[in-house]
Amino acid sequence: MKGRVQCALFLVIILIFAGLVPASPQGVRKPVWAGQFYEADPTRLSRALELYISSNQKVPEGKEIVGLISPHAGYLYSGRVAGAAYALASQKKVETVVIIGPSHHYGFKGCSIYPKGGFETPLGVAEVDEKLAKEISRTSGFSFIPQAHQKEHSVEVQVPFIQKTWPSARIVPIVMGYQSSETIEALSSALYRVLKGKNVLVVASTDMSHFLTMDEAHRVDRQTIELVKQLQLNTLARKIERAENIMCGGGPLLALLKYAQKLGRAEVLEVMYSDSAAAGGPTDRVVGYFSALVLTEGKPRLMEFTQEEKKQLLVLARQSITHYLETGRILEAMPENPKFRQPSGAFVTLRIKDELRGCIGFVEPVFPLYQTIIQSAVYAATQDPRFPPLRTSELSRIKIEISVLGPLEPVDDVAEIEIGKHGLLIKQRGRSGLLLPQVATEFGWDRSTFLVEVCRKAGLPDNAWRQKGSLYKFEAVVFEE
Repeated sequence: MKGRVQCALFLVIILIFAGLVPASPQGVRKPVWAGQFYEADPTRLSRALELYISSNQKVPEGKEIVGLISPHAGYLYSGRVAGAAYALASQKKVETVVIIGPSHHYGFKGCSIYPKGGFETPLGVAEVDEKLAKEISRTSGFSFIPQAHQKEHSVEVQVPFIQKTWPSARIVPIVMGYQSSETIEALSSALYRVLKGKNVLVVASTDMSHFLTMDEAHRVDRQTIELVKQLQLNTLARKIERAENIMCGGGPLLALLKYAQKLGRAEVLEVMYSDSAAAGGPTDRVVGYFSALVLTEGKPRLMEFTQEEKKQLLVLARQSITHYLETGRILEAMPENPKFRQPSGAFVTLRIKDELRGCIGFVEPVFPLYQTIIQSAVYAATQDPRFPPLRTSELSRIKIEISVLGPLEPVDDVAEIEIGKHGLLIKQRGRSGLLLPQVATEFGWDRSTFLVEVCRKAGLPDNAWRQKGSLYKFEAVVFEE
């Protein structure tokens, strides 16, 4: 195996001096390792990938896939291990894949971020997400170092797997130089700030221990894998800083895990472990291969409703108001639809001839949706301090609108706020104010006016939204009679 790698390196050196491997960031990086680490023929490569990308495992429900740990050896040795993780990750909708690999051939500080163009493989060209690459570069302070990408295989070998799994996905290739704690932290922080909320997968490319006996490799690798699964990042960092023989891409792996932890409660799902001896390599000089998914707690999603379900909720709201006005009691109901029994925030808005007649609701998912609708409808009809209680004679004239709220998300940058899509909540100094997404559209407000108005709703100064940590955005499913 060592001879094959040395042979491949010698071939690449010849190609570089012959001018056949471009270093320019302006065009497409040609494949360097096709025919060495993986098939150069597109048909044979595609068939091999179809065999590799397979798994019988399942991702636990309620988990969000944010990253993938994959080996980067020749496909003959590590293809099955990598493919099993890509197969599991394939259920995630991915627009861009950020690939972080260690530098094997060129020493430098920081990271090199490939800025534009694409990576060509026998399957075609994977386009670089230029905008995202630029944002990560600006936020991290890392730039493009051509030499870091010229011969590097740790990023290149991931690209065919990505092309096969997500054919339309773009990539951001990142090569990490010296794997210092400062570099790891700077990259993970930049990934968190730039990728949060986007359909992006982060791939950390790494092999495990190198050239130990098979028994020793299995012992060392199992210890390392357990540290990874237990998220013992400080211990891993110390081992990597001491250059212990545990993995070559420890820096990229730590950057991924730190990024995941910034997103929320993270965990590592082991997918597969193997070694070079299993593919016919020598048993006295073994390289270990490990793949895993990095997961976080899936954030609550915006609920979806059929037209019939919307109609049922509107009927429930009207029945609740009618029952209360006639009896003075809250309607008791227990719908069969399990969706209606899920906790959810919601608002009920009442209008007569397009004039507001009451609007009250619950922001947080304190009660099951059906109960939230019942209570919000009654409160909107009888307890909105801006209006007198609704009279029975007005029942036939009211128009009911329901807004089922999605999860609250802190606003780090007001540029995230989209008029017509997001509602706003501000909480500050014991005061709070909320405006539903449709309000800005109804009044023709732009983003600046929307921000001012939500502050006024809370009785706060017009610029109170600037105080960090006080502003939240949310989406809502809105429907009416």
